[in-house]
Amino acid sequence: MQIKRIFEPVIHFWSSRTLQERLYIGVIGILLLGLLNYRALFGPDVPDYGKAQRQTVATEFRAAWVASVVNINWPSEPGLSPQQQQQEAIALLDSMASANLNAVILQVRPHADALYQSELEPWSYYLTGEQGQPPEPFYDPLSFWIEQAHNRGMELHAWINPYRAHHFEGGEISEQSLVKTNPELVKALNNGMYWMNPTREETVNHSLAVIEDIVSRYDIDGIHYDDYFYPYPAYNDGEDFPDRAEYAQYLAEGGSLTLNDWRRDAVNRFVKTLYQQVKAIKPHVKVGISPFGIWRPQSPETIAGLDQYDTLFADARLWLNQGWLDYFTPQLYWDTNRVAQSFPVLLAWWQQQNFQDRHLWPGLNSNKVATVQGIDEVVNQIMFSRALLQEQAGQVFWNVRTVTDNPRFHQVLTQNIYANQALVPPSPWLDSTPPEPPAVEIQSGDEVVVKWQKTGSEPVFRWVLYYKDSDRWRYRIFNKNTHEFGFPADSRITDIAVVAVDRTGLKSERTDLPVKL
Repeated sequence: MQIKRIFEPVIHFWSSRTLQERLYIGVIGILLLGLLNYRALFGPDVPDYGKAQRQTVATEFRAAWVASVVNINWPSEPGLSPQQQQQEAIALLDSMASANLNAVILQVRPHADALYQSELEPWSYYLTGEQGQPPEPFYDPLSFWIEQAHNRGMELHAWINPYRAHHFEGGEISEQSLVKTNPELVKALNNGMYWMNPTREETVNHSLAVIEDIVSRYDIDGIHYDDYFYPYPAYNDGEDFPDRAEYAQYLAEGGSLTLNDWRRDAVNRFVKTLYQQVKAIKPHVKVGISPFGIWRPQSPETIAGLDQYDTLFADARLWLNQGWLDYFTPQLYWDTNRVAQSFPVLLAWWQQQNFQDRHLWPGLNSNKVATVQGIDEVVNQIMFSRALLQEQAGQVFWNVRTVTDNPRFHQVLTQNIYANQALVPPSPWLDSTPPEPPAVEIQSGDEVVVKWQKTGSEPVFRWVLYYKDSDRWRYRIFNKNTHEFGFPADSRITDIAVVAVDRTGLKSERTDLPVKL
């Protein structure tokens, strides 16, 4: 009875309203409820993290994965026209460039298919909606992405999946698919995927041929491959990978390795050979690997989780120890304070394994940035990586949509964390000869125009323009096609300097000139 008395005024008020008034009140109520839910979900505005003022150019790898499998990122759906695909690509690259990212990792081989013109594998279903069908009117997506990325001063790394033959959401299996052309190399998994057998020599030769073809024909900056070596157990309903017949044959022919060692040995030889062959074709092309973030449980002692060494048969520590890569991107998707999978604990452990001083650029789960707390976590992870790795730091975001489609996180990058442009850190083991200093001239008139040109034979990939304003140096980074920049005549700039940067990140000496007004 007490409850009824409480609600009687509300009931009377509602029953006395006209239908139009009830609709109006309902709409207002929904809007207010939505606002309350938004605040409950997202909390207050993102805090102001501030920004650092730099007088020398920052070096930090800033990248995002662009996934084509299942149309996660690009293109947004299969069968779009080439014009729509290109518009989507440009929008992604523009947003990344505006956030001061300097590299894009584009998936061009989701599963034994191609988002580029290939004579070895069919056109991807995710591109045209039919495996084997080229774009109409024709264009080469990888060439387009490379050109557009380079025009924005960004590196383009071609991301390939080495062993997946077909995804269950990859459309109908065409007659050109490896599943049909070479069924002896492929195993069917219980989740509907098909997987190449990594221990077959023909599998290794085919995947290496695909990679060599990409490196030879395209002006890419890196080859990148991820954690899909042997499939995760869930892909096969927890059952073992179906290769016991091949292993029995191996033993019958005199082999002595255990089953797990035999599988790991095949993957190790693939990783080593891939690195050697890429370097034989184009030494400046970086090779990057992004394995599962935990090598083995209890490595270090407090860590628990999936054992990739005995589950995916990936000895990622060995690859890093031996330097069979140029950058190592373990997928460290856990929070800083998650004790058994702590981001800083794992990153510091991987750095301890980095005997060859290769780049350590962790993969971050930037999907966390859907909340303010998640943004704060990702910012903390970036700051920790900078503290540990200093001028060799870097991060790769999973995935690009968290940068391009989240205005709050994009703002944090542009105004705080990435407020200063950055060059990709140099890789001195790839190249020890820096480019020659550029030739520079200054023209004064209605504005102060700085012009520069390459000298020497070393190709230039980026330029850094320094300018001294009110006794403080500042800088801007330009792509290789930019050769001049203008300042207003009434500016307070007193000195100019220009630096050339090559494909491996090595910088020339500065060419300094005073500004005479």
